[in-house]
Amino acid sequence: MKKLLVLFTLVFSFSSFAIELPDAKEQGLVGEQRNGLLGVVESSPEVETLVKAINEARLVKYTQIAKKNELTVDQVSVLVGEKAIKKSLAGQYIQNASGQWVVK
Repeated sequence: MKKLLVLFTLVFSFSSFAIELPDAKEQGLVGEQRNGLLGVVESSPEVETLVKAINEARLVKYTQIAKKNELTVDQVSVLVGEKAIKKSLAGQYIQNASGQWVVK
């Protein structure tokens, strides 16, 4: 689980985009999905680029963690998704069990 914490720190620290993840979350443009990936709530080219890049990086890390811990990528993704939703701040979008966006 320590590795998941390190992963979390890495995937949430992108700063090379025109809009950064914390701002996109605060503005309700993106949200955390149950599958451990970021989702687009309100689409724009800038948001799509941010989400694509972050999700690609997350999947690379999930694959590394899965291999090291003899888990599947899906298992790691679900664990990280649960943690990301729990860590999401009030007012941010998260995906509910039905797959719908709701404000936490």
